[in-house]
Amino acid sequence: MQISSLFLLFIFVFLLWPLNRWHRSRESLAPAVFAGLLLGLLFGGLLQLARGWGAVPAEVLPWVDMLGDGYVNLLHLLVMPLVLISILAAVVKVSHTQSLGKISISVLAVLLGTTAIAALVGVMMAKLFGLSAAGLVEGAREAARVEVLNERIVRVSELSIPELISSFIPKNIFYDLAGSRDTSVIAVVIFAVLLGLAALAVRREFPEEGAQIERFVHVAQVWVMKLVRLIMAFTPYGVMALVASLIANSSWADIVNLFNFVLASFAAIALMFLVHGLLLLLNGVSPLHYFAKVWPVLVFAFSSRSSAATIPLNVETQVDELRNSPAIANFSASFGATIGQNGCAGIYPAMLAVMVAVPMGIDVLDPVWLATLLAVVVISSFGIAGVGGGATFAALVVLPAMGLPVTIAALLISVEPLIDMARTALNVNGAMTAGTLTQRWLGDEVPGAEIIEG
Repeated sequence: MQISSLFLLFIFVFLLWPLNRWHRSRESLAPAVFAGLLLGLLFGGLLQLARGWGAVPAEVLPWVDMLGDGYVNLLHLLVMPLVLISILAAVVKVSHTQSLGKISISVLAVLLGTTAIAALVGVMMAKLFGLSAAGLVEGAREAARVEVLNERIVRVSELSIPELISSFIPKNIFYDLAGSRDTSVIAVVIFAVLLGLAALAVRREFPEEGAQIERFVHVAQVWVMKLVRLIMAFTPYGVMALVASLIANSSWADIVNLFNFVLASFAAIALMFLVHGLLLLLNGVSPLHYFAKVWPVLVFAFSSRSSAATIPLNVETQVDELRNSPAIANFSASFGATIGQNGCAGIYPAMLAVMVAVPMGIDVLDPVWLATLLAVVVISSFGIAGVGGGATFAALVVLPAMGLPVTIAALLISVEPLIDMARTALNVNGAMTAGTLTQRWLGDEVPGAEIIEG
């Protein structure tokens, strides 16, 4: 390793010290997350500048990635135990099981409804900015990506909608607890609900054994939540490393070349955040108070590009900051990581569809074509993987269903990570919005929390 690389690594380690001091001096996690974001931006910018000074950032980035990826891995480690125990505890504590159905329906209605709105916003932004696939250039990197997409589309095309929905049902719970499928989170949710319903049946028939089960679930939940808070304490350092790596690896030339698409994407995402805020406002929830509480979650989702990894922080923030019921928080966070993602499953495939359809002479504002696109987007939003790359899966489902080629998904690969971060933040915010609205609508039926009033 060069001396300059050692010096840069020393600076990174040194920056962790004031971040630690700042974190320990604050009770709230939010200020430390913001500090980690700023330090990550500064250090990532320094690595970009260091290339011009003859340094080799590639020697430093593996150490930075070790911290960022290690933190994300710990969060992935939490996902399945947290979902299993939290959903199980929620079911065991609910006195009227029909409220579970109401929670699920309400959360899914918001997720799928906002995904349809997001698709419409994507279409409008693509038209407004005049986006078209005609001017995109295919290089060696894009050509290689096309080959990968062609392989994936074969697998996707063989999976029908009924097969996709049936894949939610667990066949081997240990396989799903290992997160081996894109739909493993929903499978674990279903298993936890069934396990909880069985516990309720035991409590009715054998009160003594039922009380023991409830006690065991309570202890397990306290234990897992203590683990969650232990790992959440590393969030500022993980955010700092993830943001630094992102800035250092960004290609500003590619961003400039596809600036129109980048700008249209961020405009659509920003508009959907306004839609979420409007929905909250119409239901008596202050958007300002809401976003002040959830922005650390959005920052982490932005930097990690993983809705699934954000589930622990999502649940904790909904319960502790938004005062949503644990049952609602866990259902909305779990469903939102796989179903109805506004950014990845809504905006992105709709924008790509318009960009491909326009050069083909299709009138994208034709009511029939537009309604078909929105229906396909909503249906295909079931089972989108809550990790980086889920948007590509959505595009591989939507574009062929509309009779459009998928090559465009490869031509945008150079700016994909940057836009995917904002899409992931929108996905996570959609899940928290669904939980908050559900709490507002069903608060009396699901006790244990109170909503932020407007």
